[in-house]
Amino acid sequence: MSIINNKLDNPVWFSLAETHREFAIEHKNIKFYHPDFCPFGAFSDNEFIAEAIDKYSELVEDFYSVGEKPIFNSLIKIKKELICNQMILEKPILIEIKEEIITLNNEHVQDLFNLVNFVQPGYFKSKTSELGSYYGIYKNGRLIAVTGERMKMNSYTEVSAVVTHPEYTGKGFARQLIAHTTNKIFAQNKIPYLHVAESNVGAIKLYEKLGLNRRRKISFWNLIKEKSIKL
Repeated sequence: MSIINNKLDNPVWFSLAETHREFAIEHKNIKFYHPDFCPFGAFSDNEFIAEAIDKYSELVEDFYSVGEKPIFNSLIKIKKELICNQMILEKPILIEIKEEIITLNNEHVQDLFNLVNFVQPGYFKSKTSELGSYYGIYKNGRLIAVTGERMKMNSYTEVSAVVTHPEYTGKGFARQLIAHTTNKIFAQNKIPYLHVAESNVGAIKLYEKLGLNRRRKISFWNLIKEKSIKL
């Protein structure tokens, strides 16, 4: 495996070290996204992790450390471990795009935020849409399906927010949006990849049909301040 490809083993850290430097909150060897953009962080080695997590928890009480299990003090608890398949696409997807897909801009931000949080609540924050380009399909003036870009490195861009409103699933909107988004990434001379919960069998099958390959499993450790845990 190449050195460049190894960066996918720590995608948050390298995104914040490279293309997304402007969104980073850093403490020694730990990097977090500003919580208005994305509640993710990562570390390059074990030293100072608990200290950095403490500082970040002052900004947001519910967040994720991505990769190896982090070290933290008694005020922080693991709410859950979300194990994902990291999948990568090696070549453009050649399918017919039948729908009108638009690039979402400022006038669509609220529609985008509402749809993603209706289907996948908790991950998409007020400024997540500023991390990359997002694309959508409208029907009768209503945004019903989206896909976009989230974490970005010099050589890789993460595909994220693959979301279709439940009333419109099964019509091929997601596969067309994935093709559109990944082909845009290839046009930037970058390689698309994504993360999908290992329990999401249906999505994994779709991604495999579109040509994505499983690269590795990676954990998203959901951390929360002890006082925020509801019994």
